[in-house]
Amino acid sequence: MLELKAEPLTPEAFAPFGEVIDTRTADWFPINAGRTRRYHDLARVEAHGEGARTLISIFVSQPVEVPLELDFLERHPLGSQAFMPLHDERFLVVVAPPGDQVDPAEVRAFVTDGRQGVNYHAGTWHAIQSVLEREGEFLVVDRGGPGDNCDEYSLPIRVTLA
Repeated sequence: MLELKAEPLTPEAFAPFGEVIDTRTADWFPINAGRTRRYHDLARVEAHGEGARTLISIFVSQPVEVPLELDFLERHPLGSQAFMPLHDERFLVVVAPPGDQVDPAEVRAFVTDGRQGVNYHAGTWHAIQSVLEREGEFLVVDRGGPGDNCDEYSLPIRVTLA
């Protein structure tokens, strides 16, 4: 079984897998007569293939226990997938680079601070939603449309917090 310690999520460490979505470190500009700050272009949305479209959904996830034991990672080869917590939910992020197989030496685990979201690049291997402490609501932006857009790779993993 692959043993991982989840490290704090940073934009630099997560860059090979996607973007960290965090308004605390992003530039903004005023809109709506100065009443609103727009944090513009925080992540690259990808929707590949004929008939692809962008979806906006809400996921409600039940908390997991740590150590977290996983049996597989999944990927979405036809589009990116972004998760943004709506109520300061911390969650675990387990990722591996795109490719036909997962190299256990390249699997990484991160823990968010509750205000950070992530956007997985198309094809990035990742664990299922793993919210900590309490039920979590997430705004999710991903790809809809025809085509097989979910692959699974069997790999036993145990994740603990650093």
